[in-house]
Formats: sequence, structure tokens, C-alpha cells
Amino acid sequence: SQNWLNSPVVRDSEVTRAARRKSSYKKVACILTDGSDRFPLAQDESPSTSTATPARALQRHTPGSLFKQSFTPRSALKNPDVSAILGTGSRPSRFVNTPRPKGSLSMNLDDSDWTNSLYPSPLSVLGDGSFTDEMNMSAVMLKEEDPGEAASVSLFPEFLQSYLRHSSSAVFDLLEEYEAICQDKVSTLQKLVLRSSSSQQKSSKTASITWLLQQEMVTWRLITSLYRDRIQTAMEDGLMMDITAPSESEKVIMEQFFQRDSVIRQSQLVVDWLESIAKDDIGDFSDNIEYYAKSVYWENTLHTLKLRRDQSSAGFSRPLVTELDPDAPIRQKRPLADLDREDDARLLRFLFTLIRAGMTDEAQRLCKRCGQAWRAATLEGWKLYHDPNINGGDAELQPVEGNPQRCVWKVCCWRMAEEEQFNRYERAIYAVLSGNLRQLLPVCETWEDTIWAYFRVLVDSLLEQELRSSGMSHEDLEELPREYLEASWTMEKVFEELQATESKRVLEATKEHYHIIQKFVILGDLDGLLEEFSDWLGRSPPLPAHLLRFMTHLVLFYRSLGMQLKEEVCVDVLKAYISLLVKEKQVELIAFYVSNLPTDTAVVQYARFLEEVTETELRKRCLELASQAGLDVAAVTKTVVEAIRERDSEEFAHHDLTPALDTGTSAEDQQKIDVIDWLVFDPAQRAEALKQSNAIIRKFLASKKHDAAKLVFAKVPEDSMREIYRQWEDQGMNTTLPAEEENAIREHLCIRAYLEAHEAFNEWFRHMNSPPVKPTMPPGAKFTEKVAFEMKEKEYKMEHENWQGRLDALTEEVKERIYNVLLFVDGGWMVDVREDAEDDSERSIQMALLRRLCLPMMTFLLLTVLQRTERHQESLHLADIIASDQHRLYEVFSKDELQKLLQKMRESSLLLLDKGLDPLGYELQP
Repeated sequence: SQNWLNSPVVRDSEVTRAARRKSSYKKVACILTDGSDRFPLAQDESPSTSTATPARALQRHTPGSLFKQSFTPRSALKNPDVSAILGTGSRPSRFVNTPRPKGSLSMNLDDSDWTNSLYPSPLSVLGDGSFTDEMNMSAVMLKEEDPGEAASVSLFPEFLQSYLRHSSSAVFDLLEEYEAICQDKVSTLQKLVLRSSSSQQKSSKTASITWLLQQEMVTWRLITSLYRDRIQTAMEDGLMMDITAPSESEKVIMEQFFQRDSVIRQSQLVVDWLESIAKDDIGDFSDNIEYYAKSVYWENTLHTLKLRRDQSSAGFSRPLVTELDPDAPIRQKRPLADLDREDDARLLRFLFTLIRAGMTDEAQRLCKRCGQAWRAATLEGWKLYHDPNINGGDAELQPVEGNPQRCVWKVCCWRMAEEEQFNRYERAIYAVLSGNLRQLLPVCETWEDTIWAYFRVLVDSLLEQELRSSGMSHEDLEELPREYLEASWTMEKVFEELQATESKRVLEATKEHYHIIQKFVILGDLDGLLEEFSDWLGRSPPLPAHLLRFMTHLVLFYRSLGMQLKEEVCVDVLKAYISLLVKEKQVELIAFYVSNLPTDTAVVQYARFLEEVTETELRKRCLELASQAGLDVAAVTKTVVEAIRERDSEEFAHHDLTPALDTGTSAEDQQKIDVIDWLVFDPAQRAEALKQSNAIIRKFLASKKHDAAKLVFAKVPEDSMREIYRQWEDQGMNTTLPAEEENAIREHLCIRAYLEAHEAFNEWFRHMNSPPVKPTMPPGAKFTEKVAFEMKEKEYKMEHENWQGRLDALTEEVKERIYNVLLFVDGGWMVDVREDAEDDSERSIQMALLRRLCLPMMTFLLLTVLQRTERHQESLHLADIIASDQHRLYEVFSKDELQKLLQKMRESSLLLLDKGLDPLGYELQP
């Protein structure tokens, strides 16, 4: 376990729990909290275990807790009328009694089996029927590279499912479910830590994740408690009447003070929260308290004194107390027997632990159980005095509550805390009761302990000041130091003081993420919290995944309450979490979180994710999720296509005129081809599919990537044009299609004509260059060889005739296909008919360039076909078409291309002259 201690993120509670694992089985019992299990093999382990702030009975708190008694809002209310809190129903009273959870440690400590109930036998926890399943689960998890990460990865979908299950009116039910989910996962991870070797790095990682989730769990608890009160307060502003009235009761004054003052009320909620954390961890208390005395305290000292009385005192050299009243060791300045001093030390430490957990009643019962009823009485004096009979009324007298001499008691507690002869934990106990911060801080080892000490003193100080201002304070209080009586505590001052602490451990803890979050939540400083978020997001290394998840859901919670937030930081948090989900391949979750971004940002963010999705079924699922989340699916898919389409920076350039020379299809080209799939899933996007496929094909044609262009063209369903017209008619539109759609359809037809012409030429070219081979007779052939030659020659003639016939047919087809391009109807190839469309200068430039790139090439391909098939007169006729003012094709030729065209014409004319015809292919006139 020494390896764990070297890890800066593994907390003592984890180390202690693991280090004590073996020893706990050797002892009779181990300390547990209430009915919920904190020990990994506890019998009562279930995800439904309550994780809210443990409720405490009315008269159970030490002074800080007394100030609210039954009327402070509690996070332990598991079934609050949240809709009423948010104004959707009748308003409930804020001040309600909180039932004690089952299995609480508030059992009667006077019972004879108290020790067994507090320290159950380790064997008794093995009776759970799910034990084998849990062992199997842990065994599987421990085989993972990072067991903690593997076990906690389900938190991502679980949090989203919880969020979707709760409407905005059930926001506090949602927070309590968040806490319960974290509690369940922490319990699982604790089992993994205990079942892994303490020397493994894996266990250290798992313990780190466990600590993070524990912090998240208690942070949700804090948020639930504070914001339930804050929202209730905001709703009641203006409705609350001034209920302050003269009173002779400290309790009534305290109740009125808590009703009207949100600072003391929320400070007490912080104390409750910190005590609930201590109660969760009380099972980790390092020493099992074993007392040999049942009802007699200091029995070893008593036994020794009896022996000395009965025997000669000469044999005893060590001085001991001679009297056994509680003040004897201090008054006589003599020690107790060693065993009694050890027992006292353990008892006092455990008493402080119980008081730290807000369990004062349990501390008193423990004192009685151990024969120190006088000490239990000293813990009783904090209760505020209240005489219900003071105003008369009921004929029957009611019992008087509280301590009428509380001021005297408090001064005594203060002096006892200052007495250096007392044990440090005894001094701390009375420091808590009297608000003596200076004597309380030395035993506060953690950030939580220190904050608890400050807030206990804050509540104590504010209440005493309120009592003094009301005239109820006793003159005996004047004996307390002036700095206590006149202290001006605020929440902000608490955290300022914390920064000046001398404890390095506490100072380091103030820098931890969750403690910073808890600080700002307590202060209600959302701007400061979001500034911290922004700072964290800009740091390296990246934030832990679960912290990002927490930050995201915290932002969503604040949004649901309508809080004013820094929108840019919220967006950055969501984007960081979305990037994490993309990295972790949490496909089912991404769309929802993207939908919480601003519309334009959401489209870009989801499109960026879809760019990397390649599987067809997964693409369909992603679009379904986007639609369910309310994203603009059409805008998203369009953005995906445009982003991939525009990745390359290649410019349109005039390619060479080499016939039938294609450029190969690269992996990047294949991405552009496949991206069209995004637009064909939804028939309503057929028009967009046409436009985007046209844009991609234009680039491919300019780069002579004809095969790639054909693959893109094939992606567009054949019925797309018919579907576009049908959808337009279904909308009840009697007018023509919008200009953009009509021009896109025409461009699509232009591309089809061009690709068909190109394919026809390629087929003609392959056929032209694969004629049948004419057989040759070997010299000095014998008769049989001559016969065989004649047979082959006949076969050759038949094959040649067939080849020539096929060539003629292909020549006619390629002529028709190329003329379809050159003489494209209604204005020419790649020319829009509708001019009332929105101006798209890039498209217009590309189409004009394609005319200059492709039409000359088609012309030269046709010339090649005609000249190779000796149709020279037809090739000369092509010049008339190029020069025609009707088609104005000459405008797309460069000067060099026209010169090359004329050179080809000259060659055809010379060949015609050689055949005895005139230069244009007509017969010469005599």
C-alpha cells in the first residue's frame, strides 16, 4: 500500500480503507455508518441507497446545527414537491421536519448489544445473494487496462438518460438522481480497489477516479441543498412579511432570524452538507473503539487505587490521582492509569468524529455507555432556552426547553477549550460548542474539516450577535473575547481566511477542481465559476473526462434555472465535452449535447463529427439522433458535404488535350464521393444532393478525374429529378420550380451528357485499338499448313467484318454523344437557362471554365474518332459547327487550340486531295 501513498490524487480514505482490509477481518467488528454500506462487502449494498444529506433529529445538533433545528431546508427530503418549489403548484412550507433515515446510527446506545450493532461481524456481511455476481463483475473489470475507467464509462449515458427523464420542473429530483448514480458507481469502484493488488498501478488509477466521483457526488448534494433554498427564497421575496416580534425566547428569536436571513440559513446548509460528508466517511475512522468498561469509567485507575489502599503503599512509586471525580486529573495535576488514558484518548477522538458528523446525540449516548454521563451532560448545554408557558394560553403546562444558563455554559466551554492540560480532541470538542475557532483548527486536517470549522463558528457568531441585539444575551457572555463577540463573519471572509491557512495539505486542497467549484457554489458566484471553467479548458493536460461531464451538466442545470451565464464559456464547456464524446465514440450521446449549442455552432459542430463517420448504417443512426435532438438535419448534412468538398485547394486549371488520359482516384477523392450519401437518406434533400454532387463533379472534371466523377454521379438516385418535381407539386405550388433547383437539374443533365460521351469515346478507343490480328503464312509452308492458313484467313475476315461493323456502330454512337455535348439544347452545355437565381459567382466561374476545358477536348476527341475512321469530310464539317454563330463554340477555344484545330482540318483536307477529292471532300468538277 506504500505505492498508493505516493500518488498525489489518492485520498487517505481510500488508503485507509484498503490498508485496513486484512486487519478488519481479524477484529471482531469494523465501524459502519448508517444502513447504507460504506464497507465494500456490506449486506445492504444497493443502488437505491439514499445518498442525500443525512437528516438529523430535531434536538440532535451541536450549536451550529441547533440554530435551524426543524426549519432549515434539508437535502434529505427525498420526495420534495419540486413543482411547487418552482411555482407550478401550491407553495409548501419551507420549514419541515426531516425523518431520520432507516439504519441511522441513532439507535439506543444504552442497549446491551450496542457494540455488536455498531461493529458487525465481518462474516455477517457475506449473506447477500448478489455477492457472487459482484465478485464476477469485479473479476471482469480487473482484467481491463484501466478498471476504474471501464467501470465508470457507463456514467456518460446514465447522466443523459437521467436528464431526459426529468422535465425542467423536476430539476432537484434530477440532481438527487445524479448524486445517487455517482454513489452507486463509487460503491462499485471501492470494491475494485479492495480486490486489486495495492501495488498495481491500476488500483491507483481506480482510486483516483473513485475520489473524483466521490467529490462529484457530494458537490451535487451541496448544489441541491443550496439552490433549493435559494430558489425558494427568490420565490418568496416580496411575499414574506416582517414577522419579527418582541420575544422572551431565544429559540423564537433564532427561528425568526433563520426565516429572514438567507446568509445564516445557507451557512447552516453548508455545515449540514459538510457533516453529511463526514457521516458518509465515519466508517473510515482509523481506530476501532473497544472499551473494557461497561458502566464504570477509569476502572483501571480505580482498580490500582483499591490495590494501593489494601496493600502497603511502599510498593507503588508512580503517582496517580487519588480521587475519581471528572476534574481530579486537572485539579491534582496527577495522571490516570495508562490504559485509562489510552481509552480516554480513543473515546475523545471518536466523540469529536461523531460531533464532526453532526451526530451529537450519538456522542452523548456513547458517553453514557462508557460510564461518562457527566461528559454527556456537558454536550447538552448548547440548546436554546424556550418556555412555551411564558405567554399563558393553554391551561396545561408545557415542558421548558433548552438551557436557561446557556451563556454561563458557553463561557465555561470556551475556557475548557483554552485549557492546555486537556487532550487536543477534548479541547476541540468544547471549541466547537463555544465557537472557539483558534482551538478548533489544529484538529482540522482536511479542506472539509477546515471549512466546517469556519462555517460552524460563522453560524455561532451570527446567532450570538442576533441574540445580543435582541437584548436576550446574558452579561456573562461579556467574558468571551472581544474578537469573538464583535467578529464580522461572511462567506467570502471564510474563504479569504482559508487562503492564509498554515496547513500545507489544506492549502493544496484549495487548488483542487471540485473544491474550487464548491467554493463558488457556496458563494453563489457564477461569473467566478465560469471564469475558472474557461481557465481550466485552456490548460494542458486536458481535464478528466468525468469532471468535464460534471461541468457540462452543471451548466445545463444553471440554464434550466434561467441563470444569467457567460454564454461563450458555456459554449466552450459543451464543445469540450462533445469533443470528448467524439473521441470516446459515444455516438448515441453527441447529438443531444450539440443541440444545446447555438444553432449555427451546433450545425458546424455536429457536421464536424459526421465527417469522420463512414459506415452507412451508423450514418443513418447519427441523422436519426440529430433529428430527435431537434438539430437542423438538412443544414448539418449540407455543411458536412461542403466541408469535405472544399478540403482541397486545387484550382480549376486548363488540362492538357491528351485524349482519354484520366487521373487516378485518391483516398481524399473517395471521401468526397462517399459524402454524397449524407444527402440521399432523406428524399426531401434530393435538390441539395443534386447541387452538391454537381459541385463535386465540377472539380473532378476540371482535374480530369472522370472515374471519380462517374462514381459521384452514380450516388445520386435516378429518380431524383422526378422526386424534386413531385415534392414541389405536393407543396401545392402551381408555379415553376425555383431557379436554383431548375438550374441544378439542367447542370446534372449536362454532366450526364458529358460522362456518357466520355464513356462512349473510351469504349470506341478500346475497340479501335484491339482489331483482330491478320494471320501470316510461314515461309516454305507445307500443304497442311497452307490449309490451316486458309482456314485462319477466313476466320480473320469474318472477325474483321464483325469488328468493323462494331467499330462503325461505336463511331456513330460516339459521334451522337459528343454532339449532344457540343450542341446541348437551350443555350449550350453548362449554361444556365434561368437567370433569376441567387447569384453564385463561384459556380458561374467554374461552369464557364468547364466549358473552356471540356468542350475543346470533346471536339478533339471527335476529330480523333473521325480521322481514325477516315471520315475526313465529316471532320471538316465539324469546323462549320465550331465557327457557327448559333452555337458560338469558337469562343471557348484558346488561340493555341484554334491553331491545333485548323492543323487537324488541314490534315483531313490533304488526305481528301490524295483521294482525288477537293479540300472539302467533294468530287472535283470537270
